[in-house]
Amino acid sequence: MDIESLKKFLEKEGGNYETSVDSMPSRFIEPFVTHGIKVDLVEPGRILCSFEVPLRLVNAGNFLHGGATATLVDIMGSAVIHTVGAPLTGVSLEINVSYLDAAYLGEEIELEAKALRVGKSIAAVTVELRKKKTGKIVAQGRHTKYLAVNSKL
Repeated sequence: MDIESLKKFLEKEGGNYETSVDSMPSRFIEPFVTHGIKVDLVEPGRILCSFEVPLRLVNAGNFLHGGATATLVDIMGSAVIHTVGAPLTGVSLEINVSYLDAAYLGEEIELEAKALRVGKSIAAVTVELRKKKTGKIVAQGRHTKYLAVNSKL
């Protein structure tokens, strides 16, 4: 790809993107990604959900986009922190995602978030995405958050 083509791709020149992007509401990303999630179980330190991969979250290969997967790790990782009584979910220090398989358009996946440790200032959680039919792992994520956002540090 030449430099001009790359520039057009990244800047979305020549398309009608500006109007649609600028008209999006603030904080749209969470509902955009999580719309359609069904919560199956919530217990202290664990959340289990199911989700059918929607058209809006697939890439050119027709499977769940890596960015959407990372966003699910972020959102689910934050949510599971609340299940152990933390009043805030803090700010992300680190998110790591291992992509192990593809989840295709319309395929039902299961998301499981577990709190590994939630302390006074740091929380560590894992989030796993699996194919509901086979149990095959699609992605594994680890999310570390800083909870003491009101501290003087």
